[in-house]
Amino acid sequence: MTFAPLVAIPLAAGLSAGLVIALRPLLVRYALARPNARSSHSVPTPQGGGIAVVVAAIAATGLLVAGQADDLAVIEVVVLGLAATALAIVGAVDDIRPLPASLRLVLQGLVVAGLVAAVGGRLLPAIPLPLERGLAVLAGLWFVNLTNFMDGVDWMTVAEMVPLCAALALLGLAGGLDPLPVLVAASLLGALLGFAPFNRPVARLFLGDVGSLPIGLAVAWLLYRLALDGGLASAILLPLYYLADATITLVRRAARGERVWEAHRSHYYQLATVNGLSVMGVVTRVFLLNLGLAALAGLTLLWPSWPVTLGALALGAGAVAWVLRGFSHPRPKMG
Repeated sequence: MTFAPLVAIPLAAGLSAGLVIALRPLLVRYALARPNARSSHSVPTPQGGGIAVVVAAIAATGLLVAGQADDLAVIEVVVLGLAATALAIVGAVDDIRPLPASLRLVLQGLVVAGLVAAVGGRLLPAIPLPLERGLAVLAGLWFVNLTNFMDGVDWMTVAEMVPLCAALALLGLAGGLDPLPVLVAASLLGALLGFAPFNRPVARLFLGDVGSLPIGLAVAWLLYRLALDGGLASAILLPLYYLADATITLVRRAARGERVWEAHRSHYYQLATVNGLSVMGVVTRVFLLNLGLAALAGLTLLWPSWPVTLGALALGAGAVAWVLRGFSHPRPKMG
């Protein structure tokens, strides 16, 4: 393993922070996010900081990719970069002039399908390949959208994706993941760290769909590659809080007959702020939870056995359930 991922982190962080500083005046002028039914902010705030994150991650990966793997693997990462760019464009348009939900979904589906087609290997060899690819597209499409759904308070994406990407980078350096996914994870980690100071509560800049959609795509690809390399349990554990909050919320809203594609404030992390927990309190709990999930994911890779895997999954599910339960209950008022 080369030291490229260790170089990618500060390189992407510096690029991301520099781009944020350069772009912020334009975003203030053309991309103000005004409060709506889903918002946790009360004043217009510029969005679109994800442009810096995506550009920095792609640039750092591109500059350091030479010699990291064979030509086919490099082509796969190039497809990932093109797919992320395509989703960033869709997100940028949607940030400025909201698109119909059906059009967004079709465009996202086409991009995810193109990326899935570029990924080799089999995760479910017992079923026909077209069915496996179809399921992978659905899973990728859901992860792209849930990443967008969960980016509803300051630092939420940072609290989720920084531990996840750091875990993937560390696991890769320990030999648990192929070099190219490790480089992508390190680049995305650095880009998010460069963006984080500007999104710290109370945020001066939001990620926007231009960032959340391609970040969701890149992380979905990373998790898919991890699962293909024998780390299915790790690929479930690392994003387990996002998966649980978004999926349970969607099912509950659908059961109540609500229009699930419309803006809302019924995710568990949003209920937590309504129930008296500060935004910093919410994201701190999510960050600490994700550190624990990352540790459990590492255990399943470093000590692969059924008892360890089942135990880690049970502990992870219990920890997520405990946090969700805490978020959904009103906090006692002091004094």
